[in-house]
Amino acid sequence: MKILGILASHKEHGLNAQMLEHVLDNVDSGVETETIYLENYNITPHKYHEENPVLDELANKLMESDVWVFSAPTYWRECPGLLKNFFDCMRPKFVYFKDNGDTIPGPFKDKHYMSISSCYMSTTENFLTGITDETFKTIDRVMSAAGVIKVGELVLPNTFGMKEIPEKKIKLCKKFGHKISKKQEKDDSTVKRYIQLFFMIAVMALVTMGIQIPLKAIMPMNNFWVSYVSFVVIFFVLLAVILHWVTFVKHRRR
Repeated sequence: MKILGILASHKEHGLNAQMLEHVLDNVDSGVETETIYLENYNITPHKYHEENPVLDELANKLMESDVWVFSAPTYWRECPGLLKNFFDCMRPKFVYFKDNGDTIPGPFKDKHYMSISSCYMSTTENFLTGITDETFKTIDRVMSAAGVIKVGELVLPNTFGMKEIPEKKIKLCKKFGHKISKKQEKDDSTVKRYIQLFFMIAVMALVTMGIQIPLKAIMPMNNFWVSYVSFVVIFFVLLAVILHWVTFVKHRRR
């Protein structure tokens, strides 16, 4: 098994590089690791009918690896241009194009990845506003199109003036180092998702019924249709909020 670290930072030995190093240094014995520093590569777009040895080299490194670990800072609430350029130029390698321009996962389908990012903002501000969310979502969007499966995220906020990685984060890096060392032949969590769905619906139904109780003072809740319509509306709003949070907001922020 091989794990490939992909450093997309302007500092080769900065905090993001240190986070990545702590993860890779703590993989299980027998697991091979390699780190590529994107700044060292002259990454240019692929032009049809022309050779691009840099992209071919990077694609080969990706293909040889079972897990990819992206490490990039968050600038202006986005991933750095270095990583975005890598994704843009590698697009023909990540996906296959159909005749109508749609894409389907390419040769890296079913590989795994995790993401690491950092920002100057405080832990509290990042938790409340999600400064690093867009960086994670950009990586997720590209990897989802390529059919690559997510393992997890690591975030390091409050980096302004920081010289050393906090011990708490180092322990988390070690934990992920062991986690990504376990090769997953299948990513079938169907039973787990059904159990989560059951409890989510059960809690939502309970909350909805709880909200209906004070509504009796202003609405004729003894009427079947009034009770039914209010239940559906409240349940739908709760469901929409939860799905939005799970789909768009649920990223590691602390």
